[in-house]
Amino acid sequence: FYSLFGIEMNLMAIAAFLTLVGYSLNNTIVVYDRIRENRAKSRSTPIEEIMNQSINDVLVRCMHTSITTFIVVFLMLLMGGRSIAPFAFGLTMGVVVGAYSSIFIASPIVIPMMKDKKN
Repeated sequence: FYSLFGIEMNLMAIAAFLTLVGYSLNNTIVVYDRIRENRAKSRSTPIEEIMNQSINDVLVRCMHTSITTFIVVFLMLLMGGRSIAPFAFGLTMGVVVGAYSSIFIASPIVIPMMKDKKN
């Protein structure tokens, strides 16, 4: 993305990537923790239903944190100086990708692993 938009890749961009790793990991942990809680409550429920219920439980929370972070970082990108642009750009793109991957990619990946463990 950086080369497409002509933004310099520097230490601020690397700091943005490291921040995104932590941010995305936090969202993923929240989702997985809810899956663990719901699975402990009802062992007889199919894994797909547990996964769906868990994602529905944390979806609003994850979207609120992602939208709030996106608004602040996007304003930093628009109003910030040239020195902060690589950091703000990386976070702007990464917050969207991180929220999507934590909710819609990381959770379904676990379903086959949970099925194998159950058998």
